[in-house]
Amino acid sequence: MARPRCYSFLCAVVLVLAVVPADAARGQVPGGAAGDATVVYRKVFKSSSPEFAEIRIPENGQATCDLRSLEDDPNPQPLEISAALRGRIIALAAELHNFRDISLDVKRRIANLGEKTFRYEKGGEASEVKFNYTLNSKADQLLQIFEALEREQEDVLALQRTMKYDRLGVNGALGQLEDDVHRHAVAQPERFLPLLEQIAGDSQYLEIARKRARALADSIRSGSR
Repeated sequence: MARPRCYSFLCAVVLVLAVVPADAARGQVPGGAAGDATVVYRKVFKSSSPEFAEIRIPENGQATCDLRSLEDDPNPQPLEISAALRGRIIALAAELHNFRDISLDVKRRIANLGEKTFRYEKGGEASEVKFNYTLNSKADQLLQIFEALEREQEDVLALQRTMKYDRLGVNGALGQLEDDVHRHAVAQPERFLPLLEQIAGDSQYLEIARKRARALADSIRSGSR
């Protein structure tokens, strides 16, 4: 005898409820669990490089970074981020009231530095604030973190690209990375250690590049950058 429809529906609900606690217990769901907050940074600056940058940092799940020209299609890439830095970003957003009912832009004429947006998303709701330049110290701290993550992602992509397609160009990419690390322009220098170790140990790259990679890796490990 066929079971009533309501019985099948009830079984489906029970199955879902049985699965959800297991995911929740792990504390992290790919892409962020429903209801988790996400802090978003977006910068639009025509004729700059890149013209468009968007970094999404969820409380849980995979952070992403999309760097491109305005005419290109969206192409967010995975962004590695430490738990400490993720927590710092979420905390700074909270200190800025999650960008609700707040003004950050200065009230005087300043050159165009690109339109920046801070956005907070949670539970289907969102609040955001746009600015060109700000004197708010908390907002400036948050902006510096995002700009350092943007620069870091650019360096990662440049190094990966030259390692794969332009072995002779690896030394130049390392030079740019070296400069950015020493200027504290990247947020997480340790993120480059696997790539530097790969270059240092691979004879297909120029010896000058291998030596540079070793020296930079040692500098990052020792904290002497």
